[in-house]
Amino acid sequence: MKYQVISTEVQSIEPNLGWKLLRRMTPRANTVTVNALNKLSLVVRRGESVGIIGRNGSGKSTLMKLVSGQVRPTSGAIHASSTPIMLGVNAALVQELSGDQNIVLGCLAMGLSRNEIDERYDEIVEVSGLEESIHLPMKSYSSGMGSRLRFAIAACGNPEILLIDEALNTGDAQFAARSKLRMDELRAKAGCVFLVSHSLDTIKDMTGRVVWLDKGDLIMDGSPKAVTKKYTEFTKLLSDGNHNSAQKLRAEIRASLVVANVVNTTNSGRRFAVGA
Repeated sequence: MKYQVISTEVQSIEPNLGWKLLRRMTPRANTVTVNALNKLSLVVRRGESVGIIGRNGSGKSTLMKLVSGQVRPTSGAIHASSTPIMLGVNAALVQELSGDQNIVLGCLAMGLSRNEIDERYDEIVEVSGLEESIHLPMKSYSSGMGSRLRFAIAACGNPEILLIDEALNTGDAQFAARSKLRMDELRAKAGCVFLVSHSLDTIKDMTGRVVWLDKGDLIMDGSPKAVTKKYTEFTKLLSDGNHNSAQKLRAEIRASLVVANVVNTTNSGRRFAVGA
């Protein structure tokens, strides 16, 4: 996945040519190509919960945008058996409306009928943990409260593919328990969940598989315990200034990856596949 972005860098010129000549030489801003996500193949089957980890700029959010259909891949293809539901901390609800009004608005946007909303309203409020604040305007909520409400709304629709971007990093132990239970219920109904988080504890508690991205590359795909262990070793080497050792570890782990051939068939039983 590549982006064209504006760069303020200009070609060096002789100092005595002056500012006007510089303007003539660079009449428009320069653009550069950024590789946000490199070539990878990934298959996720029904019932799986997948954690996505990596440093800032590793391609996590780009992957989520590709899966959710917010952006088109510049190469490769994405196949999904149903429309993915994207839940992020910036998911748009109306700040001037109250929490209960936003529940109705959000559920209608997901295609639920008013009867279905009435049936699930109490469950949504319970999962969010906002019983005492549900009738207050969202602009009075903290970022954590807003994230919890967004999760509760998105999860109530029983999506087959749910994408969660940093929305579960805020909240108390009760909310963590409720959200994990809800995710387990979604997976039990043949859904799959993607969770992006910088919290390795959240990843280990709520996922059964972890994908590690770094600078747009797929580095490791495996069990939460194994992947987070190697990722922790890598980041510790970097923080200690051992960059050569860190890059050597990264290369060794990536070399052990098995290349998958993604085939789009209707009988494979998968819920999502991406080849980019």
